[in-house]
Amino acid sequence: RVSATFEWYARYYVESFRLPEVEVGEIDRGFAYEGFGEIDAACRRGQGPILALPHLGTWEWAAWWLALVPEFKVTAIVEPLDPPELFEWFVSFRESLGMNIVPLGPDAARASVSALEKGEVLCLVSDRDIQGTGVPVEFFGERTTLPAGPAVLALRTGSPLIPTAVYWRDGVRFADARPPLDTSRHGRMRDDVRRVTQELAREFERLISAAPEQWHMLQPNWPSDYEALGRPVPEHLRDLG
Repeated sequence: RVSATFEWYARYYVESFRLPEVEVGEIDRGFAYEGFGEIDAACRRGQGPILALPHLGTWEWAAWWLALVPEFKVTAIVEPLDPPELFEWFVSFRESLGMNIVPLGPDAARASVSALEKGEVLCLVSDRDIQGTGVPVEFFGERTTLPAGPAVLALRTGSPLIPTAVYWRDGVRFADARPPLDTSRHGRMRDDVRRVTQELAREFERLISAAPEQWHMLQPNWPSDYEALGRPVPEHLRDLG
C-alpha cells in the first residue's frame, strides 16, 4: 500500500507535466464523470461554485477539464512552493492550461470572492491545514484541523460548496463531484463554519476511500503522526477537544 502511494505520486507528476501536450480528444476518450450537472447549473446561474478537493489522484486534471468548457472560467488557489523558481514554473504551467492561479496568502480571500462574484469556478485543495489556522474536525477517526476557507466562502457568498475529486478508476480518469453541502445559516458563523467543515471532512473520507493509494498525503496530518515520528505536536493540533 505504501509503495503504491509513491508510485501514484510519481504518476501524478508524469500526468501533470504532459497535460499541455494532451489533445482534447484524449480527454474525451479517457474521462468519466459524475455530478457535473451541479457545477454546470451553478455556472449557468452566474453563481460561481466552490470545488473543494483533496490531494487525490490527478487533481490538476479537474481544473483543466473544467477550463476546457468554453463557458467556464477557473480560478485555483495554490500553495506556494520552494524554491520560488519552481513555484513560478508551476504557476506558468497551470496558467498555460487556461486557469487563473492565485497563491495562498493575504490576497487569496479577496481573489476568491472576486472569482465567485464573476461566476467563475473556484478550486480549493483543502485536505491539509497548511497555515495551522483551521477548524477542528474528526477525519478518518482522529481529530485534526482542516482549512476554514471553503466553509467561510460558501456561507458568506451563497456559492455552492461541492466536494470533488479526480482519480483513476477502471482505466480512466474519473471526476466525482458530490452534491453541494448544506451551507445555509443555522446559527452563529463560527458554529456554522465548524459544521460545514466537518461535513466536508466526511465527504473527503468518502472520496479518498474510493482510491486511498492515490491520496498524496505525504506530510504529518494528525497528532499521532508527529508522535510516531518523535516530533513535537504543533500547537494548532494540541487539545482539539
